[in-house]
Amino acid sequence: MALNVTQKLIQSHLLSGEMKPGEEIGLIIDQTLTQDATGTLVMLELEAMGIERAQTEASAQYVDHNIIQVDSKNPDDHLFLESATRRFGMYYSQAGNGVSHPVHMQRLAKPGKTLLGSDSHTCANGCMGMLAMGAGGIDVAMAIAGEPLYVKMPKVWGIELTGKLPDWVGAKDVILELLRRYDVKGAVGTVIEYYGDGLKYLDAMDRHVIANMGAELGATTSVFPADSEIKRFLKTQKRENDWSEIVADKDATYDINEKIDLSTLEPLIAKPSSPGNVVPVSEVAGEPIYQSYIGSSANPGYNDFAIVAEIVKGKSIAKGVSFDINPSSRQILTDLINEGHITSLLTAGGRLHQAGCNGCIGMGQAPASGRNSLRTTPRNFPGRSGTREDSVFLCGPETAAASVLTGEITDPRTLKMKYPTVSEPKKPTIDIDLLDAPLPLEEAKMVSLYKSKNITSIPEMQPLPDELDVPILLHLGDNVSTDEILAGGARVLPFRSNLQEISKFSFEILDKDYYNRSLALLEDGGHSIVGGFNYGQGSSREHAALAPRFLGLRAVLVKDFARIHWQNLVNFGILPVTFSNPDDFDKLSEGDVLSFKNLRESLRNDIAISAKVEAKGLDIPCVHVMSNRQVDIMLAGGLINWVRERTKA
Repeated sequence: MALNVTQKLIQSHLLSGEMKPGEEIGLIIDQTLTQDATGTLVMLELEAMGIERAQTEASAQYVDHNIIQVDSKNPDDHLFLESATRRFGMYYSQAGNGVSHPVHMQRLAKPGKTLLGSDSHTCANGCMGMLAMGAGGIDVAMAIAGEPLYVKMPKVWGIELTGKLPDWVGAKDVILELLRRYDVKGAVGTVIEYYGDGLKYLDAMDRHVIANMGAELGATTSVFPADSEIKRFLKTQKRENDWSEIVADKDATYDINEKIDLSTLEPLIAKPSSPGNVVPVSEVAGEPIYQSYIGSSANPGYNDFAIVAEIVKGKSIAKGVSFDINPSSRQILTDLINEGHITSLLTAGGRLHQAGCNGCIGMGQAPASGRNSLRTTPRNFPGRSGTREDSVFLCGPETAAASVLTGEITDPRTLKMKYPTVSEPKKPTIDIDLLDAPLPLEEAKMVSLYKSKNITSIPEMQPLPDELDVPILLHLGDNVSTDEILAGGARVLPFRSNLQEISKFSFEILDKDYYNRSLALLEDGGHSIVGGFNYGQGSSREHAALAPRFLGLRAVLVKDFARIHWQNLVNFGILPVTFSNPDDFDKLSEGDVLSFKNLRESLRNDIAISAKVEAKGLDIPCVHVMSNRQVDIMLAGGLINWVRERTKA
């Protein structure tokens, strides 16, 4: 049977289940990736499980999100993460080494391997011929402990690329074109696999850009073949021995088929406040801007910065515009310095920041209220930039560069200059000084975990009761993001290892009084939330499930869920159910009490579930799509309890 790349990757790692779309499968995980905004909980979970050493081929902890040090919280947590990686036998990437996704690609990614990360943009490493997926931190902790990842077998969406990108159009415009066609939930339940003659014109970092933002389409991940271009890239990193060819068989087929002629694309831009709100740049040209921001995991490559440097070289940016340069890794920053591009950027008026996620997650570089910010980042959900009243547009480097020169959104094709060409350095920098390798086992056993007062334990979770009577505390619409459930940014993320404190920020973007209202219901059995389509899109942060659970959230009833957040709800014992009839959504209101009866028997025996609203005489039929394994986790009150029960047995 002819196989595509996705099927080859899954087949070679399949531990349980059948490769039929919708069926639960268990996958062996070769590598893991954690970052500091999510990794502290992962390390605490490993400690709680009694894990002695990582069982994966390679596990790496990156410090790239929380690198602003306004007090001791972040540096204290960095010391904890460093001690945990030394204790558990993991790589440790120090602050300033760069964003996890491009650094992992440079130093550890291997074709043919599986990678699970506690960051939704882990899918970026699908550019390397890997099956790279984001997940909640506790799923990553299980993988580090040697447990398989359980997911529903996705459909494979094959996208044939033909032609060559025209001048002034970049890889970002390829993924924006897909978002223009299908919006933010268009690829739910699929792996997007790219193939075709057009691939020969997209280098490894171009593919990274496209794979990275597959997360914004809701895809399980994105996959590219490990072809001669990936071999070339690994050779530049002095890792050519890590290459193995993985391409689709000649007669391979796909569940869904799509084609993009690269030569027909034009500069695109996502308007506020969704990555799916995409239009041609020409349609919004002339809008004034306050900020133009280049960098992030969505445009991390050397060429993404070098092309901007060449466009602004010898020129000055427009008055009153902040030109923010966020290097993605030390290696790339060093190359840009050596080739003179940083000089061009600074001379034009740029502001150089440290290598890290920075403004992409709201850690610095926040725009002024109500002013337009152009960013080469992957997301523009409301408030994600760190400014509550933000107005963020997503675009490619060419558009960001053209606009910073004019002070308004500008189609780069209208610049009166020839399209610059850039090439990578002949001898790219290889920098491993800030990437610490795992300690030998005997030495690792001697390491004690460093814990500051800001690091607290995960509280006990009670098993699912047989009956729930839970008032609807929030009645929300479609596409609620995890940034809205629990914001990132410099105010919030320093408390990522302190559940009691970080829970105070829950849903504050949507309801400033949610925290106080949830506390008032806590002793009476908690509360529920009702939502629309694509609930929980965006970041993989498990805090968006764990913090509301800490405040008494016991059930979420929506039209449908985003994949990772749904898994996180299950993992922390929050009942995730969907409407059998989506029209029932309009019958419910904030304050209605949802009553679930005979829950435990219904879940065990696959009996239909309903939510009664006695005050209105309603009986709302519900559906859950949990596997038998997940039902056991739900009944136990979450994955930590489930693991403990298995250990006792």
